[in-house]
Amino acid sequence: MLGSALIDRTELAPRAQPTAVLGTLVHLTDAHVLDAESPARVTFLDRLGPPFTSTFRPQEALTAQVLDGAVRATNALEPDAVIQGGDLIDNAQANELERALAVLSGGTVDPDSGAPGYFGVQSAGNADPAYYRPDIDAPRHPGMLAAATRGFHAEGLRAPCYPVLGDHDLLVQGVLPPNALTGAIAVGERAVWELPPGLAAPAASERMQEAAPDGLGGPGLIEPLIQELLSAPAVNVPADPRRRQLESAEAFERLRALAGLDDSAPHLDYTFDLGERLRVIVLDLVRREGGSGGVIHEGLSAWLSEQLLDAGTRWLLVVSHQPLTSTAGGEELLAQLDRHARVLAVISGHTHRNRIRPRPGAAGGYWLISTASLIDHPQQARALRVLETAGGGVALQTWTIDHVPGGGGGLGDISGELAELDSQGGRPQDLAGERLDRNVTLYKRQSSAMVWCASRRDRLSA
Repeated sequence: MLGSALIDRTELAPRAQPTAVLGTLVHLTDAHVLDAESPARVTFLDRLGPPFTSTFRPQEALTAQVLDGAVRATNALEPDAVIQGGDLIDNAQANELERALAVLSGGTVDPDSGAPGYFGVQSAGNADPAYYRPDIDAPRHPGMLAAATRGFHAEGLRAPCYPVLGDHDLLVQGVLPPNALTGAIAVGERAVWELPPGLAAPAASERMQEAAPDGLGGPGLIEPLIQELLSAPAVNVPADPRRRQLESAEAFERLRALAGLDDSAPHLDYTFDLGERLRVIVLDLVRREGGSGGVIHEGLSAWLSEQLLDAGTRWLLVVSHQPLTSTAGGEELLAQLDRHARVLAVISGHTHRNRIRPRPGAAGGYWLISTASLIDHPQQARALRVLETAGGGVALQTWTIDHVPGGGGGLGDISGELAELDSQGGRPQDLAGERLDRNVTLYKRQSSAMVWCASRRDRLSA
């Protein structure tokens, strides 16, 4: 399962002999399970160039099948827990969430919407060569779309699954809060496939792209473009009420149920433990008012301080969807973590990129880790194994996991091929990262602050 050998990274601490395994997790993020037949898609924006190139991908009809393949690969590893790292779905639609949760939970998955069979921009009958049409374009995969809309049996995760909230889980295109207009378009029968005449990218839109391949800036950038759907030339498509847009309360309820959480707080911030020595802190950074970048909501800093204090001598993994380093107000939280000697790593998705960087600090520092997406090349998840080491330190072994061939009825491998060939996708953007961003062992020593605190605690208890 490890693939290439693990490389030692010693920027924060020297190598040390492992003495015990504290826990094994899988970080599975940015699946973007989507309804490729939905009239709420804005695929025509793809030809405007950055930042709109994520609005169409040649492999977008196969997202549920890729997630199924990733689940099967995860089950083969037999982790203690799975972190679903956010952007589980793509466009805040109820049928997208239903589809994704069916893959994670196991059972029959229905990847179709509207009338039976595929009806969308990739159909062979669509004369527009701007879209990849698998029945007629190279690489040819005749029958792929028919297979993509056929139901299949999902294995489902065998380990507990803990969700992180992503911008696409609540916001249209990951940017715009659902409203009456977007809701009516989603359940309607008018779909815009061609670029409306005279429509051009807003001024300076390239510079507005955020640090993610699917970042479309703020809602002010995309809302006027969605308005074009009202008057632009359109095709009639089969309507489907299951495409209704999600209320945030419903999305929260379904995601909390996935993790067995029963509170009704307005944000998805929580913790869970693996044994007595490892705790995971999950942060919700989604902008309810719109925009794909992260933001620190009111009260989060105080809540995090409480969790750090309550963790005691446990080692800590902190997980969010958007990286704290690019989140508005994120430096305040990073400064808190800098002062806490038990923080081992801060893990994120959103960027669709494999990347690992050390963050040195007076308390010993920690590792900043981002994981590639399941929708863009290299379509990988990340395994994380935490080990105590001789001398009271800790090591984090981490390696990338490919979704298994044959996932979702054999379509996952086709998706991998198309994602690799996508001229706008992950390969030309180097989203796979360098060797040191993938299969490595990350070391952290026990700081003098830890030793002093432990000694003081022992004296007080005596």
